[in-house]
Amino acid sequence: MIPRVLQKAVQERLFKGKAILIFGPRQCGKSTLAEALLSDKEYLHLSGDNAYVRESLTNTDAIKLKMIIGKNKILFIDEAQRITNIGLTLKLITDQIKDVQVIATGSSAFELSSQVNEPLTGRKYEFMLYPLSFGEMVDHHGFLNEKRLIEHRMIFGYYPEIVTKQGEEKELLRLLAGSYLYKDLLTLEQVKKPVLLEKLLKALALQLGSEVSYNELAQTIGANKQTVEKYIDLLEKAYVIFVLPALNKNVRNEIKKGKKIYFYDCGIRNAIINNFNPVQSRTDAGALWENFIISERIKYLHYNNIDAKQYFWRTTQQQEIDLIEEHEAGLMKAFEFKWGRNKNVRFPQTFTENYPNTETTVISPDNLEEFLIKQI
Repeated sequence: MIPRVLQKAVQERLFKGKAILIFGPRQCGKSTLAEALLSDKEYLHLSGDNAYVRESLTNTDAIKLKMIIGKNKILFIDEAQRITNIGLTLKLITDQIKDVQVIATGSSAFELSSQVNEPLTGRKYEFMLYPLSFGEMVDHHGFLNEKRLIEHRMIFGYYPEIVTKQGEEKELLRLLAGSYLYKDLLTLEQVKKPVLLEKLLKALALQLGSEVSYNELAQTIGANKQTVEKYIDLLEKAYVIFVLPALNKNVRNEIKKGKKIYFYDCGIRNAIINNFNPVQSRTDAGALWENFIISERIKYLHYNNIDAKQYFWRTTQQQEIDLIEEHEAGLMKAFEFKWGRNKNVRFPQTFTENYPNTETTVISPDNLEEFLIKQI
């Protein structure tokens, strides 16, 4: 097993009188993390995929729960989002069976969160698990080994099964992209036209690194703007994509409402457009590098508890900066991402004059460790 950075953090929260919730996309390793955490302990493992378990844990009471849990001091509930009113059940355990530690995982955070937020106010620790990260793989087999595999990661991504089953990446990614992308969204019955969702995903994948217009997307896929907005919101909540807004504070001609959309995993993106060609022969290498490095930065910031708002910057004169981070106390950092080794990049004078105290850095494959391992 590849060690996960969250394991220590979760371990430290055991038996502190609160439920432990682990969110994240399907197949990112939540169950494996929980099992590794509990490998030397006795525990009861229940799955929300089991119809009998769902029935038993829905609209139950403390007496019945004590009978189910028995003498176990740890209850691990996998796929908890499938259990109706799971938040109330977890609240009963936390409040009335105080010597039992409950750990629940959910692949569909937007569904599970809505069920647990109110019932478990003040009674939970929440953790977000992403697919494997550059930092975790460096810890696993060393910096030089992982840096050598950067182009491979840009094509096939960081899902645990993809990383550990070399030679099967294309087949597994195609399977993962289908079930991973649609299962949770379709069960919610909020996606009434899966064909539109597929068209939208492909359109977003093909516009990687470019500013997107919801009106243009709607025209491209044959839908209205409201449907596009709704589906993008759902895809964000399912950890398929993330939206990078435009920064606009000081400059009159800054883009006000611009958006860029990236994928949390490059492998999923490439599976959507069915393009697994090597980086050297691709026309989208620069955009792919940009997606890879920003998604890895999100993992880095999250796992290191660094609070930073992220934006891109652009003016109506087409001046642009790939990533702006706004940290605590007003500290701002600006980054340009270059796949080529030429670092002779000048940040737009319009930006540097209007944001004079901003740190500026160019990130290429030569120095990505500065961006993803040690804090800049």
